[in-house]
Amino acid sequence: MDFVDIYFNLFAVSLVQGAIFAFPALAVMIPFRMLGLPDLTSEGAFPFGAAIVATVTVAGFDPVLSLSAAVLFGFVVGAATALIHLYLRVPSLLAGIIVLTMLFSINIRVMGKPNTALFDNDSIFTLALGAEGGDPWTQFALILALVLVFLAVFYWFLNTELGMALRCVGANQTMSRAQGIPTHCYIVAGIAMAGGFSAFGGAVMAQHQAYADVNMGVGVLIVGLAATILGETLVGRGTLTRQLIAPVIGSLAYFQVVAVALALGLKPSDLKLLTGLFVLITLATPILMRAKR
Repeated sequence: MDFVDIYFNLFAVSLVQGAIFAFPALAVMIPFRMLGLPDLTSEGAFPFGAAIVATVTVAGFDPVLSLSAAVLFGFVVGAATALIHLYLRVPSLLAGIIVLTMLFSINIRVMGKPNTALFDNDSIFTLALGAEGGDPWTQFALILALVLVFLAVFYWFLNTELGMALRCVGANQTMSRAQGIPTHCYIVAGIAMAGGFSAFGGAVMAQHQAYADVNMGVGVLIVGLAATILGETLVGRGTLTRQLIAPVIGSLAYFQVVAVALALGLKPSDLKLLTGLFVLITLATPILMRAKR
């Protein structure tokens, strides 16, 4: 099978993966870009959302309700990271590491085991696309519709008074405090939203692949960061609209790059090396260019 055939077979599947990972990519963008805080919570919230949706679904609840529960608990996880950072004066990066480390054990407690199969349970795919869960193209359309709904609601929120205050806190905390804005509340809210986004992505992934596993979050942060950087390179981030769509476009484009790499014969085990090198080169290029001037 030649390159074109392999890539064609991977194209639709990679679009589905890219649409799902748009949620953790947005979760990475919020603390890194909007709040200016390095945070690793998304890597822990992703499998936590999967664990929650698996447990709630197996208990017999509606798949949509299960997704809602995952978002809610994702908010709690993000808020926990922010509170540790703000009130215990732990650096945000370390606070995220502490939370995602604890979540590994919590996920096993939630599911009662390291992984849970959902093959015999309904999902949003079986509800919306039929008993077989649809093909990759219809699955992509469904997930993309969810992404657009999240983006529309988030865009609306960021243009409200509360949302503009959140953006102000990210731009300049000192000035925000001088204007009477409770910066701690907005930092907690921002990182909590990021946790909710990532948990929702993990929940959708669990429903899509019909199982949840405690190791699902490995590499989510670097993929989200790569997607954000790639998206900003493609569409920029000079406006709020561009800032929000960049992680989505970047995630879709990133998984097309992955599909091309696999079609060229790269082993799946090498993908994380490829991703790390991509992020490293992207971050180092501006520094090297400035050094030459």
